[in-house]
Amino acid sequence: MSETVEVVRVSLGERSYDIEIGEGNLSQLGPFVARRSDVSHAVVITDENVEKPHGLQAAEGLARNSTMVDLVVIEPGEQSKCVATAAELWEKLLDLGGDRKTVVVAVGGGVVGDLAGFVAATYARGIPFFQAPTSLLAQVDSSVGGKVGINLPAAKNMVGAFLQPRGVLIDTATLATLPDPEYRAGLGEVVKYGVILDAALFEFLENHADGLLHRDPSALRHVITRCCRLKADIVEQDEREVSGLRAVLNYGHTIGHALESLTGYGSLLHGQAVAIGMVCESRLAERLGRIDASVTSRQEKLLAAFGLPTRLPDVEIDQILRAMMHDKKVEHGQLRFVLPSRLGRVELVGGVNLDTVREVLKEG
Repeated sequence: MSETVEVVRVSLGERSYDIEIGEGNLSQLGPFVARRSDVSHAVVITDENVEKPHGLQAAEGLARNSTMVDLVVIEPGEQSKCVATAAELWEKLLDLGGDRKTVVVAVGGGVVGDLAGFVAATYARGIPFFQAPTSLLAQVDSSVGGKVGINLPAAKNMVGAFLQPRGVLIDTATLATLPDPEYRAGLGEVVKYGVILDAALFEFLENHADGLLHRDPSALRHVITRCCRLKADIVEQDEREVSGLRAVLNYGHTIGHALESLTGYGSLLHGQAVAIGMVCESRLAERLGRIDASVTSRQEKLLAAFGLPTRLPDVEIDQILRAMMHDKKVEHGQLRFVLPSRLGRVELVGGVNLDTVREVLKEG
């Protein structure tokens, strides 16, 4: 295990927690959980792709801490993030004797984290929950902030809750087993953070694109820690997305989520859909006179360097527009977009003419 462990604190009063970022530290999950919860029974939820070695390693680590551990394995993929799988997990928790002191530990990517968190939020009206994310996307984004949920066939993340984890343990060594497309998709979310909050991070990504593609440990540690800190800062100010500040984290997601639902939650990875969405939404900002073309071109170039798509798949424009009306930022039937005003700053913009959106999508 690496000697260097970064800790990012998410300060939310009694719901505060630590994000511990290290290399090889998954083996320390048992003590990490025990320090933060009075645990006698833990249920590790993982998927078939992550079960060996990470899910088993997590379960064994918890068991070494004198904890009774059950390992529950779901099918991998976005299709599992649904009502049916949630119901199966509720029943499984009941069969395993789960009570209000049972602790759920999510070991996997964003699907596992969102689904396991939603089950923890709703079983027995809420039980403790920990995250041990093993994908880059989950490490930089979805494991932090307490948003948990499942998809409906026509709308992503439409059913959910807010449940802050008791702690998040990030082991960058788990990324060694991550398939290349999944890893690159995670880099799409990293680019998002540069555009919305940190121009210096964006420049770092431009200058270290090759190292990041080759999973350079020091570059990864810097990027993951910075993204977690940026997200924690937003969550601390707008935990439950009341003020609108937290909505900036959804840059690229209005169009991205629509593409995911239209293509059946599988043919496009989340980070790939967000990459396309960012380019389209940046072009929309251009059309509205909010930015110049260089802001979009820099995003396109960086996303392409990471091997991510930037053009719309073969989907009808009117279908995309209809799907976007299910976006959670819609208010009083009106679409709202997160749009850049410069690199490192975005704003939530309402009142965008649908014909303008249609024209931009036709270009994409």
